[in-house]
Amino acid sequence: MRRSSFLIRVIGIGVLLHIYVGSRLIPEWPFGTPVKAAAVVWLVLSCLLIPLGVLARYFVKRQPLADRLAWIGLLVMGFFSSLLVITFARDLSIASLLTIDSLLPRTVSLDRWRVDSAVGVPLLAMISTAIGFINARRRAKVANVDIPIADLPPELDGLTIVQISDIHVGPTIKQSYVDAIVTEVNRLQADVIAVTGDVVDGSVVQLSEHTRPLGRLKARHGAFLVTGNHEYYSGADEWIAEFRRLGLRVLMNEHVVVEHNGASFVMAGVTDYSAGNFNDSHRSDPAGAVRHAPDEARVRILLAHQPRTALAAVEAGYTLQLSGHTHGGQFFPWNFFVRLQQPFTAGLARIDDLWIYTSRGTGYWGPPKRLGAPSEITRIRLVAAQPA
Repeated sequence: MRRSSFLIRVIGIGVLLHIYVGSRLIPEWPFGTPVKAAAVVWLVLSCLLIPLGVLARYFVKRQPLADRLAWIGLLVMGFFSSLLVITFARDLSIASLLTIDSLLPRTVSLDRWRVDSAVGVPLLAMISTAIGFINARRRAKVANVDIPIADLPPELDGLTIVQISDIHVGPTIKQSYVDAIVTEVNRLQADVIAVTGDVVDGSVVQLSEHTRPLGRLKARHGAFLVTGNHEYYSGADEWIAEFRRLGLRVLMNEHVVVEHNGASFVMAGVTDYSAGNFNDSHRSDPAGAVRHAPDEARVRILLAHQPRTALAAVEAGYTLQLSGHTHGGQFFPWNFFVRLQQPFTAGLARIDDLWIYTSRGTGYWGPPKRLGAPSEITRIRLVAAQPA
């Protein structure tokens, strides 16, 4: 009951936002009634297609119909997101020009700007959606990051960890997309592979064929995986078993001591920050994950899907935390909203003695769209910190 009422509220808000966009743009267009009527029809269809695209895999059992509906709805969602943001920016510009016109009359042609900008908004939305689609659908590029570690044992200098995160295999991300990622990761010949959650958006029955390429991941010391929140939306226990069947080492609030060139380091992993809301036995425990680790293994690496685990990781004495979850915002302006929930949006940061690297993700969630937050396969190299 609560879920249905929440869904009704979300759809209602979506309808109001469509009305806002239509009322701000369509009356200003220098076009005839047929074009304006077509725009109204499109907005009505958009109101229907967006929720249908999001919910298709839950309510439409036939394939490939469910995926096709998801593709259409999510593409429309991406376009409307840009349309809404640019419409709002247009209104801000009009308010600014009204202020200028009141102070300096006839400095700007406000009527001309209203018409031209009303026509320009959907054109800009289409261009940004097309660019965002290309960015999202191409294989993630490799981002190289050196992390300086104080008192790093010489044997661990140059240790490489390749991180992938937030692939979101689902209605629009399939086997060929995953296969291209795995091929590139293997080409990097990492010492360790870290998969930091949100691999899937759907059940094992629906998606096991498309996650199969993950079984090809190869690294000197193996591939380690932790759960993200979307694994819990999709049946975490079944996915944990499937990942293990593929040969990935799933770290559930536990650690492994890895020997490398005669020195040892700790690879630890925690369940998702919110996992306890789904299964109390899966409650995330950074301190427990490293309990009883040998003192001589001073370099301690934590895989944790959400960056906000870092606050507990500092207390537990980790050296480095690798996270994802944020997608770097994926596309403007959501990068600003991420900061309301997470302490870090993307890239390398530090709290006291803990380094945190937050991946922008290797796939995408929802609309196939990335603007200003490119996807990444991250090649992390541990290097000795230089004396101050």
